[in-house]
Amino acid sequence: MATAAVNDFIPPVGGLLDAHDEAQLFWQLRWRSAFANLRWMLASARLRISLVGSLSLFFWCGLFVLFYHGFTFLSSPSIHTNVIEPLFNAFFLALMLMLIFSSGIILYNALFNSSEVAFLMTTPVRAQRIFQHKFQEAVWFSSWGFVLLGSPTLVAYGVATSAPWYYFALLLPFVIAFVHIPAAIGGILCLLLVNRLPSVRMHALVLSLVAAILSLSWLAWTMFNGAENNLMTPEWFQEMFSRLRFTEQRLLPSWWLSTGLLEASRSSVLVPLGDPPWAQSLMYLALLVSNALFFNLVGVWLAAKLYRVTYSRLYDEPTQRRHASTWWLDGALIRCLFFLPRDVRLLLVKDFRLFRRDPVQWSQFIISFGLLGLYVVNIRRLSYIPNYSAMIGFLNLAVVGLILSTFTTRFIYPMISLEGRRLWILGLLPIHRDAILWSKFLFAAIGSLLPCTMLVLVSDLMLQINLPLVIIFHQISCIVLCMGLSAIAVGLGAKMPDLREQSPSKIAAGFGGTLNLVISAAYIVVIVLLTALPVHLFLGSMQEAPQTFVDQCLHFLGSRTGIASGMALTLFTGVVATIWPMRVGLRAFRKLEL
Repeated sequence: MATAAVNDFIPPVGGLLDAHDEAQLFWQLRWRSAFANLRWMLASARLRISLVGSLSLFFWCGLFVLFYHGFTFLSSPSIHTNVIEPLFNAFFLALMLMLIFSSGIILYNALFNSSEVAFLMTTPVRAQRIFQHKFQEAVWFSSWGFVLLGSPTLVAYGVATSAPWYYFALLLPFVIAFVHIPAAIGGILCLLLVNRLPSVRMHALVLSLVAAILSLSWLAWTMFNGAENNLMTPEWFQEMFSRLRFTEQRLLPSWWLSTGLLEASRSSVLVPLGDPPWAQSLMYLALLVSNALFFNLVGVWLAAKLYRVTYSRLYDEPTQRRHASTWWLDGALIRCLFFLPRDVRLLLVKDFRLFRRDPVQWSQFIISFGLLGLYVVNIRRLSYIPNYSAMIGFLNLAVVGLILSTFTTRFIYPMISLEGRRLWILGLLPIHRDAILWSKFLFAAIGSLLPCTMLVLVSDLMLQINLPLVIIFHQISCIVLCMGLSAIAVGLGAKMPDLREQSPSKIAAGFGGTLNLVISAAYIVVIVLLTALPVHLFLGSMQEAPQTFVDQCLHFLGSRTGIASGMALTLFTGVVATIWPMRVGLRAFRKLEL
């Protein structure tokens, strides 16, 4: 596509295209690529479009209803001033920090690891034009989550407070102007980092992200740690909001966005003196737009100075010779898995090496399970009824399963696809094809068992659950979840591989990844309900004699026989969810042409 669009433009003899024609060329390239993708999806991926659209609409409506009731509850003037403004400031500041890091990582992969850029670098195109071309993609990919999560929040706030019409008209310009500022800052930091620290570029970027998230976690820890006795009381909320005052710094773009939207939500009738609210809102919008243009110009100027030089220096680096040696952790893993066949152990160690050498994978693993561990350790500080501690433990089990399902969808499902053109090397090895798939299943299952079961066990201990049988049920359900989710991801990944795609995020965002996430979520709900419902009815007040058929069913579920039946069904569902996807995946993988 890029070659066809470039060939349509015939540059003048003896010179390059001027900036205007070059911009037109890239916009033409963008529109042709977008229309080609749209035609392809309408022709061959209607089910995926329908599924993604339906889930997004369901998610949007659910968030809208949730936030509408929340904002209606907080609609009194005194609460509005003391709660809404700090909440908006903190929300948009956290969002701005995440957008800086996500756009920086996306731009790094787009500018320095993209085959399209490798082609564009061979054409007489200005470096700043390539940067702008990829910057537009980074803005879209990094901010679509904000649009999906933030739009129902902001629309619900406008409806709950009966905001005037111009509030809704200004929402989109405010959001577009705001997301360009952190995206441009992320692009500037990416260029400077790769130019100054070429050898540790990715590790430095990911470690900065981990440090930022740990700092926010420490901030949350201090908030909870300092108010153990009056948690969730008005005094606690007042102290928490006083600690968030730093988010109201007037030099922050997040404050401009928050203040501009709050001004737009006010009615002009209620402000008879001074500038009308819409004029104040337009002033903050102009401030956001001017700063977005300024940071964009700084990024383009830096790209003109540094990008081509940095790109050439990056690929001119001599390749460091690796010594053929076994790291102590790999050796320890091989010795611990002595009961497995040797070929499976070696393949498993290969996947483990890829995992620990990819900072994107282990950093997301640490962040996800680290934040969950922080919540579990502090769960006793939250106010809850002790009689419901067993049910809270089941809810924590469901949360652990959902976190694990996102991890298996993002990293385990694309594993077969990522082998791609190198898969023929594994096909030439003197090993059975089934060993390749079983090694990936064991890698996912063994790697998830220890952190997941430990989190569930610590949760039960912090909740002071004094029923050993409930703790055993939690552990068995967690093991069933780990095995089933790993098998679903590996089996579907082998059934629907995409051997041409090199980006794991694009593979996970495709139809197969979406289907894997939906099936995993349904599997988690079934497993948790099969064990949680009988235990809840058993611990509840089912003392009265059943009168109706429904009461008799509930009474049976709450009996010891019902608990045993629920656990038996859990184990049966887990076995089916483990064997069936692996069987489907093995059949497809045996027939795959390498």
